[in-house]
Amino acid sequence: MASSLAALLDWRPNTPFYYGWLVLGLSGAGAFVATAVAGVVLGGVQSYILEDTNWARTSIGLASSCGVWMSGFFAPFAGRLADRYGPRWLMPVGVLVLGVSLVLLGEVHTAWQFFIAAVIGRAVSQPFLIGVVPRTMAVNFFNRRRNIALAFTGIYRPISGALIIQAFSAIALLWDWRTAFRLIGFFSLFLAIPMVIIMRRRPEDIGLLPDGARPSPATQASGAAPAGRGGQAASRSQTSWTSKEAMRSRAFWIVSMVAFFNVTGSSGLGFSLVPYLHEFAGLTIPQAAWVLSISTFLALSSLVWGQLAGKLTPRWCVVAAMAVSTVATLALLQVNSLPAALAYGVFWGLFHSALEVLMYMVLADYFGRDSYGAIAGAMRPFEAGGLGLGQIVGPVVYDLTGSYTILILFSAAAQASGMILMALARKPERRGGEAVVAEGV
Repeated sequence: MASSLAALLDWRPNTPFYYGWLVLGLSGAGAFVATAVAGVVLGGVQSYILEDTNWARTSIGLASSCGVWMSGFFAPFAGRLADRYGPRWLMPVGVLVLGVSLVLLGEVHTAWQFFIAAVIGRAVSQPFLIGVVPRTMAVNFFNRRRNIALAFTGIYRPISGALIIQAFSAIALLWDWRTAFRLIGFFSLFLAIPMVIIMRRRPEDIGLLPDGARPSPATQASGAAPAGRGGQAASRSQTSWTSKEAMRSRAFWIVSMVAFFNVTGSSGLGFSLVPYLHEFAGLTIPQAAWVLSISTFLALSSLVWGQLAGKLTPRWCVVAAMAVSTVATLALLQVNSLPAALAYGVFWGLFHSALEVLMYMVLADYFGRDSYGAIAGAMRPFEAGGLGLGQIVGPVVYDLTGSYTILILFSAAAQASGMILMALARKPERRGGEAVVAEGV
């Protein structure tokens, strides 16, 4: 009986292409459902909820902020679990918890009930389905094509956000916003089945090498496995840092602060963009939602940025993208029509949408893959702190001043600060196999 169960769990589909692309693609389905409780979606659909319930505007923002703060709390643990166990059991747990939370969101009738369901769903789904776990999987399965694989994990959330905002709006208009949450929740529950079947920890665990590379002639002649859990050195092409070494380096802390400034500025704008364009630029709610969707959909540019990062280095790509993002943020103050709003959405989407994934390319470039989950998980609280702060700043500023001008100036200052810090975060070096703890900047 035990052997039959083990054989069943070991079964995986044979693919005519490298298996890493299959697990990478399935992780996109997980990111799709997880985006339903992401700030960009809650911000984009909040008007449907608030018009129906008459809750305070800050109630949605507070739920989104607390959810992302809790995800930052869980991320370091998720990162260590991802290094040890991989996505096979972590991602199914993520979609199950998320599915239940989404179904409950369709049943709530008070703001505090909405708060609890949204916070639990976001706290678990973000690290398990969007952030640390799928990115660790991408770094483990890909080496030469690592930046492209990470770019895919980066575009899944914004592309999913663009699709879900429109699907949510259509369902809300046909039925109501509660039905939209329920339907996405049922789909999330279903995803647990293919994830258990398909997901794996590392390519070496199923007799493969990163990128689908062939074993060396010496390895083939000896009949040895390419590189299993006890022999991973054969598949490495770079030195990997331990999480303790990385966190002793100045570069890690600078990069983490850049991540904080980046998401603080961008999340504040993203969460409040639809209300701002509707109330101050004269757009209808559907028009404003389209601008947000177009902007997030253009995260496809991450694939181009992934190629550029291989030539210019991820660090300098971050500096360039943040410089342009600062200018685009200030330009939002002049948007007063649909064409101008669309121009802003296109410009912002092309340059800023790739920043999150570029930050994780920097981590992989600086510290390698063996402890990538733990290192990425250690950076996530900085992102979560900035994300939660940005999402609550907009509603609070509006409630106090009746305007979003201070929010826009605040976001531009955050982007500029991140740009300056990233220019200082030079790649750390190792001497004699040990990390250089205090590298110059």
